[in-house]
Amino acid sequence: MFGILKIASRNLMRYSRRTALTVSLIVIGVVFVSVFVSISGSFKNMMISQITDSMTGHVQVHRKGYMGAVETLPQNMNIKLMGLDRFDNALKDISGVEAISERIKFGGMFSTFTETSNIRLNGIDPEKEYKVVPLLPARILEGSKDLKRGEIIIPRLFANSMKVKVGDTVVVVASNKDGSVNGKQLKVSGIVESATGPGGRDGYVHIEDASEILRMDIPEISEIAIRIKDFDKLHEFEAALTERLSKELNKKGLPMFDVHTWEKLSPFYNIARMIDMMTLFVKILLVAVVLISVLNVMMMAVYERTREIGTAAAIGTRPSKILLLFLSEGLMMGIIGAGLGAAISIAAVYLINLKKITFNFGMQKGIILSASVDYKQLAVISLTVISVALLATLLPAIKASGTEPVNALRHI
Repeated sequence: MFGILKIASRNLMRYSRRTALTVSLIVIGVVFVSVFVSISGSFKNMMISQITDSMTGHVQVHRKGYMGAVETLPQNMNIKLMGLDRFDNALKDISGVEAISERIKFGGMFSTFTETSNIRLNGIDPEKEYKVVPLLPARILEGSKDLKRGEIIIPRLFANSMKVKVGDTVVVVASNKDGSVNGKQLKVSGIVESATGPGGRDGYVHIEDASEILRMDIPEISEIAIRIKDFDKLHEFEAALTERLSKELNKKGLPMFDVHTWEKLSPFYNIARMIDMMTLFVKILLVAVVLISVLNVMMMAVYERTREIGTAAAIGTRPSKILLLFLSEGLMMGIIGAGLGAAISIAAVYLINLKKITFNFGMQKGIILSASVDYKQLAVISLTVISVALLATLLPAIKASGTEPVNALRHI
């Protein structure tokens, strides 16, 4: 075997220009794909982090049917106290939970005593909420990041339109599920940047204030947000939680809860899917480049070395050895190209990080792109290139090994 590899390397050196061109194409393909995968993967992870860590959490649990009417924030679809107890019992059987936050979501009227507008509010326990969505405090541009009873945090654009600043006193009026209207005077403690764009009108109040405004004698929750320890196990956690909660039935014998991951809650999931599709397309392009490049070189090699192949066959070289020789040449080009491409890719990602490229995502500005090399992906790309190079060599190798010595020796 060593002898065949030695001969294969000499054959590659004999046609050094062609070999260098083919290896260069493989290297360029590997570098292009690897850097694209690193940058797109880092952007995708950053996007998911911005969404889950500042708004949604990783997983949300609602009462069955709530999400079908979520735009109206229906108070009659809240999870009641009994449901909360059953959820807590079910969650004891599930591992991997890092933090949980209960939320009350409702719509109301926001008044500055001179102007009035509608607003969407989230009643939260700030200590729990900041553990589930740790980037939320960073979105608070002005005022205190702590949210106490009697205080409200409002969106920046909403504050500008209503001419409200930190320290102002406002009134929030809302009706509960029975149609009863109630209001409460609150102090603006903070201005928050919207994570979803100019249309974001979600403000925050303390969960006890929300309960008071909606006149809840018995605790009710609109949704339960969950942060898990290992995001890579998101779907495993969802499946386990869904299976466990499916056993919790209402009086009609139907499941009480719905489980949704961030993917079902955010329109940005479609962008994540588009990134995955583009990555797949680029990988397919790499396979095509390698396949065509290596196939072309090896077919030319077989054509130019027909007499040589015939001579080798005439002196007793078995077809299997001729086949192995050409396969070895293709394999060596694939390994060299993949190895050089992987090394250059790592260096390129390092240089990109040194440049500290910044961009805006939604209303978040000045986010620094932090590309990282996914060594598993890099290994997959390298192995794919090597396999495709070997596959591209197979047809010319079979053709060479099946050459008749007499016909080959007549070749000019």
